[in-house]
Order: sequence, then structure tokens, then C-alpha cells
Amino acid sequence: MQKRILAVLLAGGLAVAAEAADFPKEINITYVKAPFNLQNIVMKEQGLLEKAFEKDGVKVNWRVINSGADQSLAMASGALDFSAVMNTASLLLGAGAGNPIAIATGVAHPEKIFAMVGKPGANLTVKDLKGKTVGGPKGTVLHQMLVAALAKEGMTINDVNFVNMDPGAAMTAVVAGKIDAGLVAANGIIKANAAGAKTITTCEGLVEPNLVMTVRKSFASEYPEAYACVIEVHRNTWKWIQENKAEALAMGAKEQGITLDEATKLYEWSNFYDVLDEGDVKGLEKDMKFLIDNGMMKKSLDVRSLVLPSAMK
Repeated sequence: MQKRILAVLLAGGLAVAAEAADFPKEINITYVKAPFNLQNIVMKEQGLLEKAFEKDGVKVNWRVINSGADQSLAMASGALDFSAVMNTASLLLGAGAGNPIAIATGVAHPEKIFAMVGKPGANLTVKDLKGKTVGGPKGTVLHQMLVAALAKEGMTINDVNFVNMDPGAAMTAVVAGKIDAGLVAANGIIKANAAGAKTITTCEGLVEPNLVMTVRKSFASEYPEAYACVIEVHRNTWKWIQENKAEALAMGAKEQGITLDEATKLYEWSNFYDVLDEGDVKGLEKDMKFLIDNGMMKKSLDVRSLVLPSAMK
């Protein structure tokens, strides 16, 4: 089978080689720029996947689906092939519900980029949250962080009035004083702090968040060359970001509508990576136990079956 270059990804000569083979007519992948998914932003803004698949006539469809739960449901229906960014809590919950998803490669270990903040004027601690209203996204690493923080103080999720809402809505509500505390992320933390909402806690010491790229298992098996190409584009994007940090940060700042200083802070908080290791597998097992112990998952899974070989090399 004749080898050929699929695309030159960026000025600087990053290229992906793959064998000519059957390719899908289209690839459906999420565009999730929050909390600060720089690889995803650069890939989309530079049209890297489009360039990589141009000669094969493969159309790339970017889908804005921010909820991990909605992403896994879209994969289950066949409407989505890749989630460019999914937290492992959502992955485990989705897989536990029978959705056919697996990890393709790593994205970030962002402990500082997720936080809980209290309404302005109230210098709250976790202990102070008993009986109070906390807003945030259910079934996510932020939800997991809240449960872990409460457990550390001898409380459960039933000790607070937990209202399901996305991080942006939680940030708006807590700053307006409509809720006592909000689960927020990335520039939402910066904006909330600037408005007087103090950080109560981050994930540090509570949860080890892991953001990964996931794939619909049947896509990976039916189109191995296309699957491999997407992974290579993603990893080459991360290499380019490290070599062209100033340009990448400017791109991320523009897309998120934040300052360059804010983008730099979010970059430092993100701890980007690509290849998983045994520590990540153990982290999945630890997260699964936590989710089961706290009633968020019903039964255990073989977590290694959720990590495709490509994710660890």
C-alpha cells in the first residue's frame, strides 16, 4: 500500500504520514475550548484536521458539546466520533452507562483550573457550606471535587443544596449572590475572584483531574488509519504549542476573550500532556472507586479496557 503524506500541519513542517486506506466520509469531533483546551483551539483555528484529511475528501465537522454526559450520549448514538476533551469522571460515568467510548490520548492534568468560589462578601470555608446552595455541573470533575471536599469535613452532598448548572451559569449566579458557592473553571475563576468571590478550594489535595481525548470505539476499529491520523495531529499540535508558546497563547487568549496574562496563568494551571502512563490508569481506578462509593456509579468496570493502546505510546 503506497504511503503518502496527508498534510503539512503548520508552518514549520509538522507532518503526518499514513497509508492510503478506506476513510470515513466525515469525522465528527467536539470543539470544547473551556476550561483552556489549547490543543483543541489551535487544531480548529488552524484547520489542522481539515488539512490532514483534505486529499482523502474527508469532511471534518466540529460540534460544540460542552457536557461530558452529552458527549458520551452522542458517541453512543453514532453522531460523534471524537470528544477532543472529556474529563475522566464523565468518561467513567458514560462507560458505566454502557456507552462505547475509550481514551485515545491525553490532554491535561489541571488541578488548579477547577475551583469552588463563595459569593462576594462571604468568607466561606467548606464547613460553612452545610445547608447552603452550591451550583455546578453534575457528573463532572467539579462535582467530584465538591463531594471530596465535603467528605474531608465529614459531610456528604446531602448536607448542601446542590443545583445542577454549567460552570458559566454558576459563576454568574455566585457573583450575583443568587447562590452561596459556585463550581467554576479556568477564566471563570479569574472573573469570579475579580468580582470579589473568593476561592474556597481547588482540586489540589482532593481530586486529580485528568482531561483526555476520547473516541467512539467502533470508529477506532473501523477506520484505524483515520483514527491514528487524528491522534498524530493532536500530538503534533501539542509539540507545536510548546515550540511556539507565545503564538499559541495569543491564539488562546483571542478565542476565549481574555488577556494574554490570563491566558498565561491558565496555561500554567493546565499541565498539558499527551501520552498516558500507569499513574493515569491507577487514577482511573481511584476515581471509579470514589464515584461508586459516593453513589455516582453503580458498578465497577475494567478501566484498562477504556484505555486504547495508542493512548499509552
